[in-house]
Amino acid sequence: MKTLRNLFATSIIAATTFIAMATEDTSPAPDQPVPDAEACALPSHANTTALEAFKKSDSEWKELLTADQYRVMREHGTEPSFRNAFWNNKDKGLYLCAGCKSPLFASGEKYNSGTGWPSFWDTIAPENVGRTVDTSFGMTRVEVHCSRCGGHLGHVFEDGPRPTNLRYCINSASLEFVPKADLEERHLSAFAKHAK
Repeated sequence: MKTLRNLFATSIIAATTFIAMATEDTSPAPDQPVPDAEACALPSHANTTALEAFKKSDSEWKELLTADQYRVMREHGTEPSFRNAFWNNKDKGLYLCAGCKSPLFASGEKYNSGTGWPSFWDTIAPENVGRTVDTSFGMTRVEVHCSRCGGHLGHVFEDGPRPTNLRYCINSASLEFVPKADLEERHLSAFAKHAK
């Protein structure tokens, strides 16, 4: 009988611990490091600048971008995983900067990272994607932004597939997708080889 009581008490403690663990807030404290996959979900505090020719005021950006695009691109925010426009897009084409239409990524370098954000193992024009070290949230991440307009895109990590071993974890809100059939009309034929 005593053993049965001990077993029952142990079960109650285990169940209570499980419920507490399942319901507690597991989001990281601002000064706690998190795994790379989760790091995509954190906003960036990196400072970026635009080329002189493409600088705009906040009010101009608010007119040009949607509220979500502005929050992500100009305020360095992020969007929910698995609930964004391009995380599972398998169509062939190019991904441009939503702010200035600079060509950034393509379907040929896109892959399923399992994170719920569009992921690419390379850019199509390295000079179009700038990098800035972001030391917020107690970690060192490499933030990526559009080199032309300074718009926040996401982060790049070194856990991607070959041949680059890179994972560009990008917000859909920062991107505009152009299907392969429309590349010539948009004067983007030079990048067609990447849209495979």
